[in-house]
Amino acid sequence: MKILVCGGAGYIGSHTVKSLLREGFEVVVFDNFSSGKEELVIGGEVIRGDLDDKAPIRRVFSTRQIEAVLHFASLIQVSESFLNPQRYYTHNLSTSLNLLEAMLEAGVKKIIFSSSAAVYGAPLEIPIPESHPLNPINPYGHTKLFVERILQDYEKAYDLKFISLRYFNAAGADPDAELGELHDPETHLIPNILLFLLGQKKSFDLYGTDFPTADGTAIRDYIHVTDLAEAHVLALRKLLASPESDFINLGASRGYSVLEVIRKVEEMTGQKIIYSAKPKRLGDVPVLLASKEKAEERLGWRLRYSGLETIIGTAWRWHKKITQKQS
Repeated sequence: MKILVCGGAGYIGSHTVKSLLREGFEVVVFDNFSSGKEELVIGGEVIRGDLDDKAPIRRVFSTRQIEAVLHFASLIQVSESFLNPQRYYTHNLSTSLNLLEAMLEAGVKKIIFSSSAAVYGAPLEIPIPESHPLNPINPYGHTKLFVERILQDYEKAYDLKFISLRYFNAAGADPDAELGELHDPETHLIPNILLFLLGQKKSFDLYGTDFPTADGTAIRDYIHVTDLAEAHVLALRKLLASPESDFINLGASRGYSVLEVIRKVEEMTGQKIIYSAKPKRLGDVPVLLASKEKAEERLGWRLRYSGLETIIGTAWRWHKKITQKQS
């Protein structure tokens, strides 16, 4: 069974490709490699193409028997989306519409969509359930919500079935150290700390020390990328077996503050982290914490790697490996 993975050379996409291959799926990766890395695709057929152009993706569907699609391809930097919302609305919406058009032309009506906790905005309750009001507070979050609305309308009009997976904070690296984060620029907390310790960054900035939390820093729900990948495989199996659309959180239902993460990294590496305190960033909220009950009930999902020590340990091994290769 062939599965198309758009954005399969990215951080979460590449880990999901590995999980799909391990589970016996045939994988076709479609990526323009603007941010994804070819070296992160460890198997399957790889096609270089851009969803901004309808022709290449149409050719994929016309020449291959695709059964379902996993859609990871999008711009993801919240801060950049404030500075250049036009780019985010144009890219994230047009690429999704082009993909959906090609799917419908080919009669492919099953898709797993890479969404985000950003669709919720500032939480009104913690942990956040899927029934929480949807009120994004940044352009990136708006684009994810708009695609979810499009999927709902396409289901009504064209019987397209989807599962939209709303991620919290993806972190960590492949336990085999075969895959990991290679963002440029890197905006995630844990890799920025580790890259600073490895001398790849000259400084480390801590954004926000006056949040209404115990230590004044923001609390986030960190979910190991391999657990995320395995949730995608479970969601795909569910959609193939009994097509029913759904929205599902992917988080660990446990939060750690930025200072807690820093202290744990210091404990595990034996190195002191010197940071510069900066004002909180636009759109940052004090606490983001997922309810994972629905994922457990609907998908049979169980966390295996999302303890903070495992997240940091796998990321540390990965970044040391990459730094050694570069030196």
